Amino acid sequence: MSTPEQNKEIALSVSRAIMNGKWKELDSLLDDRFTYTGDGFHFTKDEYIGFMQDMKAAFSGLHMEFPNIVAEGQYVSIRFVSTAVNTGSFMGAPANKKNLEIHGIFVRKVENGKVVQEWQTTDLLGVMRQIGFGALLGYAVFVGLFNVKQKPPVRKA
Repeated sequence: MSTPEQNKEIALSVSRAIMNGKWKELDSLLDDRFTYTGDGFHFTKDEYIGFMQDMKAAFSGLHMEFPNIVAEGQYVSIRFVSTAVNTGSFMGAPANKKNLEIHGIFVRKVENGKVVQEWQTTDLLGVMRQIGFGALLGYAVFVGLFNVKQKPPVRKA
């Protein structure tokens, strides 16, 4: 069983792999049973990697900082601050070329040296203020009103 300090490093390595686009490394850090729940989504391991690949492709210069990290047993809670420029379409919303600063918290559960679960919450109101509340609200109303189901993210090779 790993120590809380080892679990911190494993949990942070997931974010570093995403930030650097190291998809094979990310794959090796996530257990095959991995699940993600956050901001209204629930993903399998492959869907999570596909979602992160889509995000990385849509936001140039992605940089993440981790000002607060707390580990207890298998659980690691990390507050993050991400900065990037929205240069590509993401989740159906067009690129807006704006510099974004995104705040949130995730908790990762580590078992046998791999992350098996992640729960996340993001300051979506803060994101909406930066990219334009009207555009995001219109998209949300359209999706909600017409009960549009987005296809799950697909992992790229």
